[in-house]
Amino acid sequence: MFTGLVRGLGHLTFLSEYQVQIRGLSPAPLDFLGSLELGDSVAVDGICLTVESFVSGGFIAATSPETLHRTTLQQAIQGGEAVVVNLEPSLRVGDKLGGHFVTGHIDGVGQLVTATATDRFWELEFAVPSAAVQRYIVPKGSVAVNGISLTIADCSPTGDRFTVAVIPHTYHETNLQQLQGGSGVNLEGDILGKYVEKLLGYGGAGADRSGRSGESAPTAIDAAFLATHGYG
Repeated sequence: MFTGLVRGLGHLTFLSEYQVQIRGLSPAPLDFLGSLELGDSVAVDGICLTVESFVSGGFIAATSPETLHRTTLQQAIQGGEAVVVNLEPSLRVGDKLGGHFVTGHIDGVGQLVTATATDRFWELEFAVPSAAVQRYIVPKGSVAVNGISLTIADCSPTGDRFTVAVIPHTYHETNLQQLQGGSGVNLEGDILGKYVEKLLGYGGAGADRSGRSGESAPTAIDAAFLATHGYG
């Protein structure tokens, strides 16, 4: 479990198809590296990876075919060059929770559309091609973009686009500053929204919404349901 508050930047390189090396950006060392142990989890651009071994100034982790397929690591391995990634160690008991609960399980890849600087912040717009991610994009909701906890300022009705306002500190201390139009980003919807969706039985056509043995299946939340229950 993570909070979406980035603790450092690193360079990610592929040692093999399913093994990556992450080193802190020089000259700034990773302040949390000394507290890591073998088997610990680290969010790498929002992707939960497990520390397998250590190298000078960093660590090595394994990736799976599913991870490559679902995240921007697929683009990174095809590019063949080191990429700058956001890093966050897992949440420990007693740590501050300044962002929102982030699992490190990426829902899909989005793309930066525009990045506009204003006097007080950066306004970034992202496109969300996958319907699996769009359902969790709601106004003023939380979303993790490359592992960064952000609040959705506005979004389209379908969730296929959304904008965030990023303060200068977040912009300059993360790899958001590296993004260009069309750059891919890892997206994770709010875990609380996923549990609410599951508990309410809203899974769309064809979803298995059956309850325990002997229970009736929950009713989908649609316009008719809302009207029946006084929300019309």
